[in-house]
Amino acid sequence: MKKRDFGSFHVSNVQQLLHLSTEDYVAPHLPIVLPKFEEDSSSPFQFGASVKRKHFLLEEECIFLNHGAFGAVLKEVLHAAQSWQEYIERQPLRFFDRELLPLLVHVTRQLAQFVGGEASDLVLMPNVTTAINCVLRSLHLKKGESIFILNIAYGAVKKAVSQVCLETGATVHEATLSLPLQDGQQICQLVEEQLPSDCRLAVFDHIPSNTPFILPVKEITEICHRRNTPVLIDGAHALGSLSLDLMTLGVDYYVSNAHKWFCASKGSAFMYVEKKHQAYTRPLVISHGFGSGFNSEFIWSGLRDYSPFLALLTALDFWQGVGAENIRTYIHGLAHTAGELLKKRWDTELLAPLEMSGSMLCVRLPAALYKDCSPVTYDFAEALQNALYHKFNIEVPIKAIQGHLYVRISAHIYNTLEEYEQLAHAIGQLTNDMSWCQDSSS
Repeated sequence: MKKRDFGSFHVSNVQQLLHLSTEDYVAPHLPIVLPKFEEDSSSPFQFGASVKRKHFLLEEECIFLNHGAFGAVLKEVLHAAQSWQEYIERQPLRFFDRELLPLLVHVTRQLAQFVGGEASDLVLMPNVTTAINCVLRSLHLKKGESIFILNIAYGAVKKAVSQVCLETGATVHEATLSLPLQDGQQICQLVEEQLPSDCRLAVFDHIPSNTPFILPVKEITEICHRRNTPVLIDGAHALGSLSLDLMTLGVDYYVSNAHKWFCASKGSAFMYVEKKHQAYTRPLVISHGFGSGFNSEFIWSGLRDYSPFLALLTALDFWQGVGAENIRTYIHGLAHTAGELLKKRWDTELLAPLEMSGSMLCVRLPAALYKDCSPVTYDFAEALQNALYHKFNIEVPIKAIQGHLYVRISAHIYNTLEEYEQLAHAIGQLTNDMSWCQDSSS
C-alpha cells in the first residue's frame, strides 16, 4: 500500500490505519507543540525530591506514599492535555470530524509499541473498570457456567462479576489465597486445584490493589489454557510499574490504567483483546463505529473529553526520554529498601517475598498497635490511616488483611527513603499514644 495522507477520515478507516505496517504508516500532523524529554548522558535524570518539585503538582509538605491509589499526573502531561482542550475549542468541527480519529490511531500505535502488542489488538479506555465490564458483558454467560476469581481480586471487579452472574444465572467461583504468601507456586497450586471445569473466564490481578505482590501471570495463564479457560488480567497497577510484553504473556484479555504508575491524565487506560475474541467483544456504548470492526467500535463513544488519550503521547515521551528501565530500577529499589527498613524497625514481616514485589508492597504493622482490637476491622485501619494524615500529613493506606494490619507503601520517582523513615517514626508515636483511636470512635 502506498503512503497517503489521511486528512479526510471516517470511523471505518480506523481498521485500515491500525493494520498498516510501520513502513507504510504515516503519522498525522500534531497541531500543537508538545514537550520533549531527551536523555542526557552527561546529566543523568535526578530522582527524588527535586522531581516532585519539577514534574509534579503534589504538595511538598505532604509525605505522599499512596501513588497506587489514583496516581499523580506529570505536570507536562496535564499541561499537554489542557493544550489539547484549548486547541479543540478553536474549531471543534474540524477537530472532531477531521482530526481526532487519526490522532487516536496514532496514540494507539505508539502505546502498542510500548506494551509489546499489536495496535489492532488494543483499544483506548477511560479506566480498567470500564474495560473489565466490557469483557464481562460480552461473554453472554448462561446457567451452568462460572467465572473464577481469587479472594484478593479488586472489590469493584468482584461486584461486576457477581452482578453479571446474577443476571445470567452463572456462578462465581472464588478461591481463597492464604497470606502471608510464601511464593508464586502457592498461587499456581491454588488455581490448579480449584479452577472449575465449567469456567468461561478466569480473572486475575497482575498486581492486586490491597495485596500488591506480582502474580505469576504467564504460569497461571498456561494452567487455565490447558483447561480451555480464557484469562482476563486486571493490570490496573502494571503499566509503568512493570515491563509489559503482551504477546509473551499469552493472555486473552489484558487491561491497564495509564493514569496510575504511568503518570498520565486521569481517564486514560487500554484494553488488549486477543484476535479470536474480538468479533464478539463489544463496547458498553454503541455508537457510529458499530459494525465497522473491533477498533472502530471502541474508538468513538460519543462526544466527550478525549484529551487524556491525546496526552498519552507526552507521557510516552517522558518514559522513553528518561528511560523506562531507569524509572523502574529506582522505584522498585526504593520500595524494596523501604519495605526492609520498616520490617526491621517494627520487627514484623512482609506480606509476600521481596522478589514478588515491584513499586508497592505491604509491611505488617507492630502488633502492639492493635493488640486491643480483635478482630482487626476495616474501621480501625481507616482510623489509623486518618491519624497518619491528620497528625503527620502522611498519606498512606492501612489494610486489614486476614487478622493483621498492614501498611501498603508505594514508591515513585518523587519519593525518598527519608519519607519512609518518617512513617516508621509516626507509627511509633501512634503506638505509644493511642488517644487517636479513642478520638476516632467517639
